[in-house]
Amino acid sequence: MDTLAPPPSPTDADTCASSEVRVHPDLLPGAMPALLAHFDPQSLRCRFASPDYARQAGHTPASILGRPLRELVDDAQWRVLAPALRQAQAGRAAQCRCERAPAGGEPRVLLIDVLPQFAAPAPEGGPAQVVGLFLVAQDASRQLRAERAVQESEERMRKFSAATEEGIAFHTDGFITDCNEALLHLTGYRRAEVLGRSLLEFIHPQDHESVRSYVGQGREDPYEVAVFHKDGSLVTLEVVGKTMPRAAGGYRVVVVRDATARHQAQQRAEFLTWHDPLTQLPNRRHLMRQLERLQQQAQERPVQAALLFLDLDHFRTVNESLGHAAGDQLLCEVARRLQAVAGAGRHFIARVGGDQFVMLLSDVDGHDAAAREADALLAHVRAPYAIDGTPVSISPSLGISLFPGDGHVADELLRRAASAMQQAKDSGRGTRLFYAPGMEGQPALLLRQEHLLREAVEQQSFELHYQPQVEVASGRLRGLEALVRWQHPEQGLVGPDAFIGLAESRGLITHIGRWVLRRACRQMRTWHDAGLPRVPVAVNLSAIEFRQRDVVGDIAQVLRESGLAPQFLEVEITESVLMHDVEGTRATLAALQTLGVAVTVDDFGTGYSSLAYLKRYPLDKIKVDRSFVMDTPNDAGDVAIVTAVVQLARGLQLRSVAEGVETDEQMALLRRLGCDLAQGFGVSRPLPAVQIQAWMQSLPAS
Repeated sequence: MDTLAPPPSPTDADTCASSEVRVHPDLLPGAMPALLAHFDPQSLRCRFASPDYARQAGHTPASILGRPLRELVDDAQWRVLAPALRQAQAGRAAQCRCERAPAGGEPRVLLIDVLPQFAAPAPEGGPAQVVGLFLVAQDASRQLRAERAVQESEERMRKFSAATEEGIAFHTDGFITDCNEALLHLTGYRRAEVLGRSLLEFIHPQDHESVRSYVGQGREDPYEVAVFHKDGSLVTLEVVGKTMPRAAGGYRVVVVRDATARHQAQQRAEFLTWHDPLTQLPNRRHLMRQLERLQQQAQERPVQAALLFLDLDHFRTVNESLGHAAGDQLLCEVARRLQAVAGAGRHFIARVGGDQFVMLLSDVDGHDAAAREADALLAHVRAPYAIDGTPVSISPSLGISLFPGDGHVADELLRRAASAMQQAKDSGRGTRLFYAPGMEGQPALLLRQEHLLREAVEQQSFELHYQPQVEVASGRLRGLEALVRWQHPEQGLVGPDAFIGLAESRGLITHIGRWVLRRACRQMRTWHDAGLPRVPVAVNLSAIEFRQRDVVGDIAQVLRESGLAPQFLEVEITESVLMHDVEGTRATLAALQTLGVAVTVDDFGTGYSSLAYLKRYPLDKIKVDRSFVMDTPNDAGDVAIVTAVVQLARGLQLRSVAEGVETDEQMALLRRLGCDLAQGFGVSRPLPAVQIQAWMQSLPAS
């Protein structure tokens, strides 16, 4: 065992060193935060101790003076101190670490520096004389505990990184210092190809700036980065970084996982949000979104569509006799046939319930075209199936609602198609029916709609939109058509197709018609007085109004009240008006003509009137229905019909009006054919009074 020279007896020389080595106790304690003591280099007796040093040794600064160092430490500490003291006695600084365990206290670790004090100047030609020893002790307990915690944390991290399936990399200042096998598996590299290289070498250049920013800010939130696999492909990885403290400086731990599976899961979740998991067809939610798009399109241009609601008759029998797996297989086969009928992107197919499907026919050309599509669909679905070798035959029931005729709102269209389908089932199954008023088996809903409509009549919750009619040859404004809208308290502003049928069946149509007539005449008189173009306004009269109202008396009274001259009012009637009470109808039309009010036959060609009726009645204009105009000039058949109607009108000395004009090509065709007037979205969509007034004010002076 190493031993120190025994301490000599204290002498005056021991307790009082020369002036060159004298310690100044009043200065040292405040100069250093550590525990400080000064000892004689030979006797190792204390010459000075700071209050903290004396206190930890169990003394006061006064009582510790002259005491040997050996008395101030225990055996374990002395064994650690002795080598350091000998080194310092030989003139070399030394350091050691001692542990103390105070009674009832937490163990403490002291880092002790033993520093020799030399006489000045040194003897000529000889080594410097050691005249004292300083012991500077610092409590390193917290630091060592922190270092130990970091070491333990790093060890746990190493064990975790070896066990986890997630890739883990350690880097300092962006250079990889370690990684686990999972990271190598994700990227395809060997460990030697990764260690020591910059992270950016493996990252696609487009992500370099974001990675630098992420690391520079010390962020710890997840982000995605494109990494080069060893085979040259790009792998999208989700990355989470964390800065770890360490005695020698911090480093970053990066945890990565392949984001491909998560992306696939997100895509699958997104798909299932809008699709049926069994048939892969769009679901009800997707259908409703498609119907909402249809509504938006209808605000921009005239749109006709049909909704076909299909239900498989006796589908439960298949489930009960062959099992649910067979039932699922049958549903998938039906879905495939519906897709075949729909064609690639031609029509929209959705599964909306267990054995219920819906087909949305876009841009269908009216009732007959929808019927043909429905018959083709029924034929495909009726054909026999082979389910696990068992022949299966089913008969579908089909209900059809038309847009916009049967409703403008998605829920309404779907509900009415479903009502027609239920009526088809009740009528013997295996057939198709178009929706008709009264089919909906929801009397409470109809009662509520009737109640709301009656309130609207009482409160006059309607407004008029106006659509211009222009002269085809010159483009000048020649008239306006007044079109009623209902400010529905739940559905917002709705067109006449949504409520006129109900109004007619509930005896409210005459009240609405009178309101339209009064409002249109007053508005036109106001515009005329304001100096706007003095053109007529056309109002529509239904067949019921024409039969139930004193049409001539009502119109004459409104003209007197509004002050509008009769030549600025036109009445539009449908062909069906001409089919009833020929003598009475002719008398009424003649009286209107005498009054000075013009009469127009609306939607000519869609009803059942003959040329004899046109010749028999006093009329002023014929309107070519939009269904004959919309496909011109591309459809030769429609061009022929429009040509015939224009020539017929000219032969009968009537003015012709083309509805639904949308394109310059259609306008050019009408100009060549000699059509007199045109209206449609190509001129202007129906606009509220304020907007149509601004439209007229913007017209050049004629």
